[in-house]
Amino acid sequence: MKSLFVIPVALLCQHAAGADVPLPYPETRRVVHVDEYHGVKIPDPYRWLEQDARTSPEVAGWIDKQNEVTFAYLHAIPERPAILQRLTELWDFEKYVSAFKAGGRYYYLHNSGLQNQYVLYVMNSLDAQPRVLIDPNAWSADGTMALAGTAFSEDGRYVAYGVQEAGSDWETWRVMEIATSKVLDDQLRWVKFSQVAWTLDGRGFFYSRYDEPQEGSQFQTVTLNQKLYFHRVGSAQADDELVYQRSDHPEWGFQPAVTDDGRYLVVTVWKGTDEKYRILYKDLADGSGELVELIDNFEQDYSLVGNAGSVLFFKTDLQAPKKRVVAIDVRQPQREHWREVIPESNDALVSASLVGKCLLAEYLHDVRTLVKVFSQQGEYLRDVDLPGIGTADGFGGRDTDQETFYSYSSFAVPPTLYRYDLTQHKSEVFRRCTLQFPTENYETRQVFFQSKDGTRVPMFITHKQGLALDGQNPTLLYGYGGFNIPVTPQFSISRLGWMEMGGVFAVANLRGGGEYGEAWHQAGTKLNKQNVFDDFIAAAEWLIENKYTCSSKLAIQGGSNGGLLVGACMTQRPDLFGACLPAVGVMDMLRFQHFTAGSFWVDDYGSADHAEEFRALLAYSPYHNLKPGERYPATLITTADTDDRVIPAHSFKFAARLQEMQAGNAPVLIRIETRAGHGAGKPTAKVIEEVADQQSFLVKVLGMTPKR
Repeated sequence: MKSLFVIPVALLCQHAAGADVPLPYPETRRVVHVDEYHGVKIPDPYRWLEQDARTSPEVAGWIDKQNEVTFAYLHAIPERPAILQRLTELWDFEKYVSAFKAGGRYYYLHNSGLQNQYVLYVMNSLDAQPRVLIDPNAWSADGTMALAGTAFSEDGRYVAYGVQEAGSDWETWRVMEIATSKVLDDQLRWVKFSQVAWTLDGRGFFYSRYDEPQEGSQFQTVTLNQKLYFHRVGSAQADDELVYQRSDHPEWGFQPAVTDDGRYLVVTVWKGTDEKYRILYKDLADGSGELVELIDNFEQDYSLVGNAGSVLFFKTDLQAPKKRVVAIDVRQPQREHWREVIPESNDALVSASLVGKCLLAEYLHDVRTLVKVFSQQGEYLRDVDLPGIGTADGFGGRDTDQETFYSYSSFAVPPTLYRYDLTQHKSEVFRRCTLQFPTENYETRQVFFQSKDGTRVPMFITHKQGLALDGQNPTLLYGYGGFNIPVTPQFSISRLGWMEMGGVFAVANLRGGGEYGEAWHQAGTKLNKQNVFDDFIAAAEWLIENKYTCSSKLAIQGGSNGGLLVGACMTQRPDLFGACLPAVGVMDMLRFQHFTAGSFWVDDYGSADHAEEFRALLAYSPYHNLKPGERYPATLITTADTDDRVIPAHSFKFAARLQEMQAGNAPVLIRIETRAGHGAGKPTAKVIEEVADQQSFLVKVLGMTPKR
């Protein structure tokens, strides 16, 4: 019945205008290169595109030629100037994110509207006049230097902060005196995937770094051999004390934390993206003490929540796929002495924090945030009343605080910052965005559909009220489906602009994510990865069957692992979509582990080094599953030249092969941003330009008439 229904609806769709003009793609050189995996020979004709454009004039030239074709096409779209103007207008409103208290002061991030980067403000009290503490907009003329993270000393004297340039994962950390805003000479380089943890006395902090890479290799070479150091304020990085390393396990990384009372250094040892950790700790009161192994395997998640004296609280999935909180006394660390504090729930436990002698537990109930308050003994006390059905983030603080802060948003509601009083048990607005937009004219509903194997999968659909279900609505379907990351209802200006033009926006909560705990995650990993693509395809079919849209007016979008999602689905079902927007995607599933952070993704994807996993990877790898003579949907690939998370070669090779294989006239374009990375830290100006290009592309290839 499904196929009989889809075909007539598709035939009723209006013709997708503007998708039938052949483009003069640059000629991409092919090479004879063959790899052999477990007796199977795999050609890789575009291997040369893996070279870094900084060192390869040929790759740099290829980028220029592709961008020339792409921007000529995009800038010729008549609606683009109006779309760019409207997006700029929508973006230009006062925004607040991430309020918190640290070292006796209050902080929040603020953007006046079109600033390229958020500015960090400080207040000495809740009613004090805020002042600028760190303004990244002053660091570079083009806005490509960003604030990558902060850590405040408990005495309120210092803040350590990370500086990220051109979107790279590499960070340089500096130290500032908060009272005077004086930046000290301290400069810590080659930091990546590390937080900073101050000692209670404020004399210094723990952090992790890698060895300096060879010149020219820092954006492609696999990052290995992270080391844990202690840095004393005012000293040179060369004098930092090496605290811990494991040269026998170069893939291991080390995340430091110091308990609120300053007593313990807790080191979380990780070796990939899977939340399976070893735990070390050190009694900092014992100057000569060594790191002690508390958890000696990578079998479960142990995420530090806080401590009460010698008792450490951890969020864990040990015997609890949806996670719980346990207490471990380091004086009796054997498992038989562990105490369950918060038992596993029917909902997935996303995070927990210890604030004001209470445990705040954040759950997802059908992808909607719930926050519950427990005593340190695990007694349920109350729920935190949230403003509505959406996403709440934050709830940090110290055990001695009587307040915490959180941000709430949903698809049509921009983030509002709230202060939650733990003594009065109520929330009050701390900072509210000033968006002038009739969000009340938009509605969101959650639906559930069946995937190929019968699994029930949720999806959010948002659009203007009064939408006609006539199968003619331009629809943008977004997904991710990986790494235990839930995709929750969050505000996006770009999505608001799309819906204002008359588009429908849908988010499918696919397996592989963290929406329903570890079982849901594992159901979309390694040999089960095809489930993720089946879920996304089923979401698209549901939207068509229920007359929201039709194939020629349906676009799919995803970034990073979501870019892989789009690439896999468009190669498996090219007939199902009118347009595809894969961003910074992992497209060569046989070689991803050979570059930068790729080796960490084996937890989710598996590796071509193993025969069974190789066969599974080859079956869906977007680069390898493009077929000659196939009519693929109109495609706009986006990546960036300094992306050192998912190197741009993934997108380069996929674009070259897709242009080669495309039998139809639907455009295949690649947009390559300069001085931008995987996404974090991208300046507002670049974001608006990219979104305008994507939406203009959709307007053209979907035959859309933008509305206001």
